[in-house]
Amino acid sequence: MDLQDQLKNLFPEHDFQEENHDEGTENSIWMQEAPLLCKYEKRKGKPITIIDGYTGATEDFKTLAKELKTKLSVGGSFKDDKIIIQGDFRDKIMEMLKEKGFKVKRVGG
Repeated sequence: MDLQDQLKNLFPEHDFQEENHDEGTENSIWMQEAPLLCKYEKRKGKPITIIDGYTGATEDFKTLAKELKTKLSVGGSFKDDKIIIQGDFRDKIMEMLKEKGFKVKRVGG
């Protein structure tokens, strides 16, 4: 007997309606016309990838940063309206952003 059955036994007159919670992270992020810039740098001898140029809300960009870090299983941060990912993941990041519907421009080497 699951929770729904127990609730129906406790409240027989109540009409239960199922709610659909969609994980719409892709639709909740604001898409822009200008391309995002994907840069490669070395800081203290370590490679990093920087995503810059987002003009939407900061919270949307933070959500995107968290999603990228989770999918790539790497560390990173969000500072000064830039996503900083540890390592050289330009190709993978550009591919992921294009799948989401963003235009991406590769800057540097």
